[in-house]
Amino acid sequence: MRARIGAIALLAVGGLAACAPTPVPGEGVPEGGSASVSTAAEQGSAEAASPAAQPLSCTDLAAALPLESQVGQLYMVGVSTAGLDEDTRSAIVDHQVGSVVLLGNSSAGSKPIRLLTAELGSLGAADLPLLVAVDQEGGAVQRLQGEGFTRIPDARTQGGFASGELAVEAETWGKELKDAGVDYNLAPVADVVPEDRRASNAPIGKMKRDYGSDPAQVGAKVGEFIEGMHNAGVLTSVKHFPGLGLVETNTDFGAAVDTEVGADSPEIEPFRTAIEAGADSVMVSSAVFKKIDADNEGVFSSAVITDLLRGDLGYDGVVIADDLGAAVAVKGVDAAQRGVRFIEAGGDIAINADPALMGAMADATVELAGSDEGFAARVAESAGRVLELKASAGLVDCG
Repeated sequence: MRARIGAIALLAVGGLAACAPTPVPGEGVPEGGSASVSTAAEQGSAEAASPAAQPLSCTDLAAALPLESQVGQLYMVGVSTAGLDEDTRSAIVDHQVGSVVLLGNSSAGSKPIRLLTAELGSLGAADLPLLVAVDQEGGAVQRLQGEGFTRIPDARTQGGFASGELAVEAETWGKELKDAGVDYNLAPVADVVPEDRRASNAPIGKMKRDYGSDPAQVGAKVGEFIEGMHNAGVLTSVKHFPGLGLVETNTDFGAAVDTEVGADSPEIEPFRTAIEAGADSVMVSSAVFKKIDADNEGVFSSAVITDLLRGDLGYDGVVIADDLGAAVAVKGVDAAQRGVRFIEAGGDIAINADPALMGAMADATVELAGSDEGFAARVAESAGRVLELKASAGLVDCG
């Protein structure tokens, strides 16, 4: 698989260079490089002789991949923090999965996690390594604990930190993740929970996962958390768009319906702030938001993803789905079609916490892309975004 992808990428470079328009002057040339002292004739000669000098864009690299590899980049499979079993290993390798998320709490410290992430790193192609993610919010949702990991307070407590303090603390937490081989923190939470509804809001308020009840305050803390993680070299994902603060049911355990949040609701504002702060991805909720799309869960809704998030908020980065594998909220949709429907709605990375479903999900996605040019283009577009995300983490060499 490694040789195959590498060869395809090299062939694509030559083919693209042969038919591409003249490069923009200076594009892809390092500062202080020899091109800065070459004559125009020398530059032209060098470019003609060495078409591979210009690195592929992430979009072009994605387009050059086999369809199965493109599809694999759009899935994130759950891996137990206790270790990698053979079924999960097979799901990752057989379907060329692009990302994994560490699931289940571990108190064993950083050493075994470092060994696990190193093992996972051996599974991906040399030029398309796995992106390793985890939920490390703090409080009840801190997957990695023990020696080497600071015990992180819950978000409610973080919300009371002095201005700037959360960014400093989050940088420390991020460095601990980076040291353990984790690239991507599926946090922070941008959901706004009114004070009088905290006890009844099972997914967020009841677990103290919210930064507060004021959208401006939540947005400020979300921005600080992102800043700290970025300073540590860790990617982030703000969640759970367009907001889980007004529902009662946890989507992991049941269907959740929101009848209040709309496109202009104040609950949207922390997500806007997160995007402005440079959030690397936005996680979409699997609740139904009646005022936006009464017929589809958020993860399957083009009104939520394409119209509101990408259109109204102007977001053009990676959109990731809350779990499509084990979560009860999506059980009404055939497992094989969950990834397909998320991608059709405009999403990019589908989390699948149940490795046993990976074959059905990947096969259905490949099958539709093989027969539907429009969907195939959607897959390639998302694969390009995922490679851009990996490039920002230093995992892939494309621009």
